[in-house]
This record gives sequence, C-alpha cells and structure tokens, in this order.
Amino acid sequence: MNHAHTHSLHRGASNGHHHKHGTDGQAEILDLDAEVLAEHTALITAWLPLQKVPRHIVDLGCGTGAGTFALLNRFPDAHVTAVDAAAEHLQRLRTKACTLGVQERVHTVQADLDEAAWPDLGSPDLVWASASMHHMAHPDRALRTVHDTLAPGSLFAVVELAGHPRFLPENAPEDRPGLEERVHAAADRRQAEHLPHRGADWGPMLTAAGFTVEGERIIAVNLEGSHSEAIGRYATGVLQRIRSVTADKLSPEDLTALDQLLDTSSSHSILRRDDLTVRTERTVWAARRN
Repeated sequence: MNHAHTHSLHRGASNGHHHKHGTDGQAEILDLDAEVLAEHTALITAWLPLQKVPRHIVDLGCGTGAGTFALLNRFPDAHVTAVDAAAEHLQRLRTKACTLGVQERVHTVQADLDEAAWPDLGSPDLVWASASMHHMAHPDRALRTVHDTLAPGSLFAVVELAGHPRFLPENAPEDRPGLEERVHAAADRRQAEHLPHRGADWGPMLTAAGFTVEGERIIAVNLEGSHSEAIGRYATGVLQRIRSVTADKLSPEDLTALDQLLDTSSSHSILRRDDLTVRTERTVWAARRN
C-alpha cells in the first residue's frame, strides 16, 4: 500500500495505496509530496494526543516514507516498521534511510493489507496510516486488525486527503479559465468508482472497530509556489497523473490546454507560471485502543 494523494490516480486508484497498478513516476510524486507538505505533516505528528512517547511505530501504506521519516524525526528514540505493497517504494525508503543515517531505526515489510492475514507487526505504541486506508478493499476489517494489533492505550492516527491538491488560479489558463476544476471533476468521477472511501469520515468507522476517537483536526494547506521549484514539479507530476486517467473524459479544447501546461518546453508550461499555489486539506483522526 502506499502513502500519497495524487497517488490515488494511478491505480485506478493509489496509495492503496494499492500499488498493484504500477509505480512508475509515482515514487517521485510521493517524494515531492513529502517535501512540499513536510511542515504540515510535522504539525500533525506534533498534535497527536499521545499518553506516552512511542517506541515502536507502524506506518501502514508508507509509500516512499513521508510519514516514516516525519515520525522518526518527531520521536528520536522510536523505530518504525514501514509497510507497503510496492517493493519499489520500500527500496526507495530504505535508500533514503541510509542517506539519513537512520537505517537501524527502520524495518520494512512488503505486504498487501487487503489480505485477511497480516504479517506480524508486533505490538506497536502508535500506528500511522496517511492516505492509505481509502485504498483498502475491506477497510472495516483492516481497522479491526489494527485495533487488535495495538497495545492497550496506544494510538491509531488516520490521515485522509480532501482530494487532489489545486495549483492554479480559478481564471487560469487565460484561454480556458476553470480548466483545473473541470479536470479534477473528471478525475473525481473516475476515482469514485475505484476508491469509494477516499475522503471518507473515518470517525464512525473507527468507533465501530472498537476505538475511542479522542481528536479530529483539519489541516489546511495553502502554500505560495512562486519561488519553489519543487512545487512546479509537484504540480506537473500530479496533473500528468490526472491526465492519464481523464484524457478520454475531457473536451478536445481542455485536453489541448492541459497538454500545453504539461509541456515543459512550452511558454504556457506550469513551470513558467509565477502564480502557482498548493491548496488542499488533510483531516486527521486520533483513535485510542482502550
């Protein structure tokens, strides 16, 4: 499974973090997602209502490690078991861990969390699932499994995305105003078929699985991108992913305008715009096993 948002695109969905549909290009988007939204991820980890400092953390659907490394940074005495279905993502995570000198604190497990039987993940103090629960075919079963895995009193943090981030002003591009919203609407319709739980309210489902929901917080993201090369690449990668699943649903005029934005050699390229932003929301639920 995996850890992203855009990421939902490629598998007929993503970060299902279901990495069954190919990971080409997605790893770079996940890395950019981690870089661009690092401050917001740190806000979430700092907010968690922990009763004690966790020593063993499980990152479900870890992708290339955005959550893993944020948690290692937040809890310097902890070690993380990073779980994902994509071997490529786990290899990238291990390489990054070595670069950062934290390889001794990371253990990777390749597993499809839609399988009824999960690998032994020990008895963690904290389980983290960011943009991964909505990729599961049987989320209710997965939530119960997490509940039974956690030590009593320990916390489960579920982070959900409000869809794909927006990058362009509403009046952009000049010859096709509103293009991004139309493209996103087409992507949302297609994804609703594959990811019915994306954007879900996980609170009631966590309660039904036996957890006590102790907190819910919405983290708003609104980043100016004019001076960030990473945001330009992030926007390009996300919209390329969206194009790959919506091209047959767009008008010829919209497809042409989108292709101009994605053509890095074009004067209309996203990379040449000085009005980019990253606008999205993340919701986090903190649920305790009693």
